[in-house]
Amino acid sequence: MSTATDSDSPPPGASIDLKTKKVDYLVVYGHSNLFYWWPVWLVSFILAAATYMEGNQMAVVPGGTVVERERQIEGVSGRRDVLVAPEGQSFSLARETGQTRTPGMSVSSNNNLGVIFVATILMVALSSTILLRGLISVIVVITLTAVVIVFALLGWWNDILLFFGGLDIRMNAAGYLGVGIPLFLAWLAVIFLYDRATYIIFDQGQIRYVHEVGDAEIALQADRAIVEKKRNDVFRHWLLGFGTGDLIIRMGGPNGVQIDLENVIRINSKLGLIQKLIKEKAITVES
Repeated sequence: MSTATDSDSPPPGASIDLKTKKVDYLVVYGHSNLFYWWPVWLVSFILAAATYMEGNQMAVVPGGTVVERERQIEGVSGRRDVLVAPEGQSFSLARETGQTRTPGMSVSSNNNLGVIFVATILMVALSSTILLRGLISVIVVITLTAVVIVFALLGWWNDILLFFGGLDIRMNAAGYLGVGIPLFLAWLAVIFLYDRATYIIFDQGQIRYVHEVGDAEIALQADRAIVEKKRNDVFRHWLLGFGTGDLIIRMGGPNGVQIDLENVIRINSKLGLIQKLIKEKAITVES
């Protein structure tokens, strides 16, 4: 974020460049690792919509229920497949005599969606908590992601999981929303409210910062300040963060105070402005 001032107004008749503005301070915010969890709530919404559109429903039945093929049912035309509960037990959807209800859980007919959901959570959880250095780690993660998606498109996951003991990863549409909606609301609250409580302000030869939520603001002179960016994790900073990075400021030489601000959005553009502000106190940038 930046601010424009009009302290240096041009003389009458002088041309005004509307594409530039004077910036005399810059506020930089860091973010928690929850910032990188946007694929989880996004995939949750997509899978919930896909499940609802598929239109299949699932019933919860007692153990020992069997499927009877092409049975003739009184009052129903034609022969139908029916579920037969064990003697003395009933389906949870029809506890009262004569009550008829349709199953209320919308579920996909295959477990491809469940596999994609689990894979998304695992990859985001690992990449947002474990440092993945180097290009090889990125290639491995992208390859695994591609394998999950391609196998799902080809419909192979049902056969693969059946081979490994009949595993079945499945969630109803409400389950996806039960994960996606709270995570989305928490993501919004953290990114736009909680993370705003930690920041660094580069202002007229000073550096003011709040390192922890609830701490008082500390002001230091910007003389001899060394500012650098740190991007150790290509997958997290580039693929999930779209150009995020960590900002490191060393005050008063190598043995001075060090200020760290993690997960700064668009760090490249901010770093250029910071370097100019430290040297020139106020700069002019394009609007």
